[in-house]
Amino acid sequence: MPNFKGVVACASLTLAAVAGTAQADTLKCAPGETYIMNVMVSGHPYWIPVYQGFKQAAEAFGCETIFSGTPDYDITKQIASFEQDLVKSPAGVLLHPMQADPFIEPINRAIDNGTQVATFAADSPNSKRTGYVTSDNLAEAKFAAEEFVKELGEEFEFAVLENPGQSNHDLRVTAFLDYMAAHYPNAKLVGRQATNQDSNAAYRATASIVQANPELDAMWIPEAGSAEGAVAAVLEAQAKVMIMHADITPTTLEHIKAGNIHAALNPNQGMQGFMGFMATFLAAHSDVFDPFNDYKVSGYNPMQIPFVDNGFSVITKENADSFDLNVYMAGRNPS
Repeated sequence: MPNFKGVVACASLTLAAVAGTAQADTLKCAPGETYIMNVMVSGHPYWIPVYQGFKQAAEAFGCETIFSGTPDYDITKQIASFEQDLVKSPAGVLLHPMQADPFIEPINRAIDNGTQVATFAADSPNSKRTGYVTSDNLAEAKFAAEEFVKELGEEFEFAVLENPGQSNHDLRVTAFLDYMAAHYPNAKLVGRQATNQDSNAAYRATASIVQANPELDAMWIPEAGSAEGAVAAVLEAQAKVMIMHADITPTTLEHIKAGNIHAALNPNQGMQGFMGFMATFLAAHSDVFDPFNDYKVSGYNPMQIPFVDNGFSVITKENADSFDLNVYMAGRNPS
């Protein structure tokens, strides 16, 4: 399976700003200058490599970092954790907003008060956030659709699980359904249920779908937590269902190794964190350059990075060992 490398839009800008210029000396953190990464479901293993990349970039510029968020899948609690982060007066926050619109006002207020905010993996596009780093969810959905067709032909029954309200997960599902409808109309959607990253809810939903549709051939799932529950239900029913999902957890990795899950499409998490830090850091240090635009009269931060594609990898039985989180974290400081 190929490794999809993203087109990192701000890489050349970063190198130009850093390499061999008199301004490079200003691209350093002042003592105590801190950047925070804020997420929901903070115990999820997905965030670990992202935060490692975030820290690696921060250390190169002499900056301090904090990992923050809420352990819950709860927008109110995540906003509360974000508000608590702002009390620390960080220079910037790299934020994974659980939902887009509820974060507009908190993000705008943070920026108005001097804390820069960039988003990653999920977005709040109508806010004043200065950057967005993610994998290409449309490309992920297209790859999944074509992989199903390659293995199953153009006529098969399929189902999807989803997490309404989270922008990247919504796009992974809707783009997949739109692509299938446009290119493979003879494939039939027979089940669609919300599971909200709850493996128990996914187990129940999948068991119900499998029971109602004994000819089910495939499932597309926008994240790994729900995939854990789905594969358990499929195995219990002794059904033959080709499962693919986005992201990865140690549990789904083991199922890939065992052949119970066909593949996972995993964002390049370390790059996501590294470029997420750079987007946030450069927004906080935008005074190092003077671009040719109207930022002085319009009053916006000249460091705007609307989209950075961190790319994604296709994890299969053949390359699964490269994604062992315990091996990756050996000798690393998780905090």
